[in-house]
Amino acid sequence: MSHRPPSPFPDRRGVLRGSLAASAALALPSAAGVAPALALTGRPRAPWGVQAGDVTTHSGLVWVRSDRPARMVVETSATESFRNARRWRGPLLGPGTDFTGTVPVRGLPSGEQIHYRVTLADPDDPRRSGEPVSGTFRTAPGKRRQGVRFLWSADIVGQGWGINPDLGGLFAYEEMRRLDPDFFLCSGDTIYADGPLSPTVTLPDGRVWRNVTTEEKSKVAETLAEFRGAFRYPLLDENVRRFNAQVPTITQWDDHEVVNNWYPGEILTDARYTEKNVDTLAARALKAFSEYVPVSTLPSTGDGGRVHRVVRHGPLLDVFVLDMRTFRDANSPGRQPDATDGILGPEQLAWLKRELARSRAVWKVIASDMPLGLVVRDGATDIEAVAQGDPGAPLGRELQIAELLRFVKHRRITGTVWLTADVHYTSAQHYDPSRAAFKDFAPFWEFVSGPLAAGGFPANALDGTFGPDRVFLKAPTRSNVSPMESPQYFGEVDIDGDSGELTVRLRATGGAVLFTKVLQPGRVGQ
Repeated sequence: MSHRPPSPFPDRRGVLRGSLAASAALALPSAAGVAPALALTGRPRAPWGVQAGDVTTHSGLVWVRSDRPARMVVETSATESFRNARRWRGPLLGPGTDFTGTVPVRGLPSGEQIHYRVTLADPDDPRRSGEPVSGTFRTAPGKRRQGVRFLWSADIVGQGWGINPDLGGLFAYEEMRRLDPDFFLCSGDTIYADGPLSPTVTLPDGRVWRNVTTEEKSKVAETLAEFRGAFRYPLLDENVRRFNAQVPTITQWDDHEVVNNWYPGEILTDARYTEKNVDTLAARALKAFSEYVPVSTLPSTGDGGRVHRVVRHGPLLDVFVLDMRTFRDANSPGRQPDATDGILGPEQLAWLKRELARSRAVWKVIASDMPLGLVVRDGATDIEAVAQGDPGAPLGRELQIAELLRFVKHRRITGTVWLTADVHYTSAQHYDPSRAAFKDFAPFWEFVSGPLAAGGFPANALDGTFGPDRVFLKAPTRSNVSPMESPQYFGEVDIDGDSGELTVRLRATGGAVLFTKVLQPGRVGQ
């Protein structure tokens, strides 16, 4: 079914030598909590590596962070020798963006391996430039027969489980890199700003988990500097830097980029916080997110922009990235007979319906940072996601999802598949109106994966409003099971160029494929 062997190409390994050389120079603990100094000797360096994001048929977004003020310059080429390279003059990196920056590279050939390298130049003397840091990505195919294969997961450095040198760091990234996907869809909880790390944690069996620690990760993030430090933390791991240099990302956010279960207008009662206004925290978090994650709709300057977007990946695939945080109503028991804001807000819902109707891709992946039919609670009475545990007619946030599902059916929009995370286990749910209280929709699948580097949790209950049937489940039996005790989970989607079939594989670290489902193209529901 796969359109290419699931292993790295030799030339990809070769082009990453520059990136890995820069990575090796980073002393993890000392570099973690220290901002770039403004009076450094030598030449600008990029020890946090490079990454690319939101790659399409003819474009991509290249990211870097400098250790001091520098001019960012990107070169792209069809070969790792960089013969006939194109040059892209990027921004001046400074304290306003925490010395990070992105450069959009456009006019690229479709369906091709693109080699890129980033050079950082002294802004006062361009002749003083650092060693180039290299990366690579594949542009989306221009022709259907090339096929597409990508991975997805979420939940990174959560519940107190950070970079553990005894395990080789964030080891799931290396396993994903070896599968050589076209891109990685990160479904949110890219950091845990509300999850400090301790140097050691004693496990139930007496073993000791050791964390690489930094100043910013020693407390909950409140200041912009602390949010930046939380986003910087995973980049201390060699596995992450190597993965980023080889695999482009499509990234969304969820709650832990700010604080657990947050919603607009919330005032915290958590004693760990001196800043209680969640809107203030969210603004700082989004600023740091825009600086450290290459997102085409979010300027790294932090001025405006949005997380929700469509990333068009050739004739076979459109990825609809949702934002279920910024526009939601307050968490509540979820029994309202009407809900204007719901979980998407009216403007994002209208955008999603419009873009789904416009899409001509064979498959329309809806990247949802929260599941639809799993009951995710916020405390004893409130609901954090969509489903509220009442299996009857839609209420609360379910009303907005019902409206969307009805629209998909009546407009006969084919090939919709929901990919999600958040609950820290992996499962597959099939939704069918024959089992549902609300019946005006076409059947569809929802696949759950994660965590990638966080604690595992038992399965959530199902809500019968949209008729979910849990076809597969793999979850721990107790809460917050460490990555030392349980596999981490990620999913794989493989779209065959010849048949158009979409295959979903739910994977566990260690190489196991836990569940496989093949979906046929051109159907409204299946």
